Amino acid sequence: LARLFLVDRLPVKGGALILDLCTGTGSLLSHLQTRVGAGGLVIGLDFSRGMLKMAHEKTGRAHNVQLVEADAAHLPFASCTFHSVTCSHAFYELKGEVQDLALQEITRVLRPQGAFLMMEHDVPQNRLARALFYLRLTFVGAGRAITFLRHEQEDLERRFRSVEKVISTGGRSKIMICMK
Repeated sequence: LARLFLVDRLPVKGGALILDLCTGTGSLLSHLQTRVGAGGLVIGLDFSRGMLKMAHEKTGRAHNVQLVEADAAHLPFASCTFHSVTCSHAFYELKGEVQDLALQEITRVLRPQGAFLMMEHDVPQNRLARALFYLRLTFVGAGRAITFLRHEQEDLERRFRSVEKVISTGGRSKIMICMK
C-alpha cells in the first residue's frame, strides 16, 4: 500500500521517463512500470550489484524497466532527462555528503517542471517510538539524516520551486513532493 501511495502521487502519465533512486530490490519498479505504460521507461538505480540482481529477478524481462549500477551522488545521465525521480525509504540512509550531492544530481537530471518524490517514515508522535526512530537512524550510520530531517522542508525548498509534505493515511510514512 505504501508503494501505491507514492505512485498515485506521481504527476506523470504514460510515456514518462522515471528514475527510481536507491531502488534496492526493486519493490517499486512494477508499480512505476504500470504507471508509465508501454511507451515509458523506468530506470532503477542502486550502488549494490546484489540488490540489482534481486530487482532483476522481480522485473524479469520487462521491456520498459532498466537497471543501472551507480552512485546516487554521481548519476550517469544527461541533464534534464527524467520527468520524475523517486526514492522510497532509502534517502535518509545515504551517508554524509552523499545526501547533498544526490539532491544536486536529482535537480540536474530532472526536466523543467519535473518532480522528485521522496517517501520516508514520518517522525513518530509517540515519545518512545520517536526515540527508537532516531536511534535506528543513528545505528544505520545515518547521523546526518537526523540533521537533514530537522531542516528537511527548508532544505528542499531551497532546491525546488515547491515542496509539499503528504502523510499516509496510516500516518507512518510521508512523501515529500518536490517540483522543479
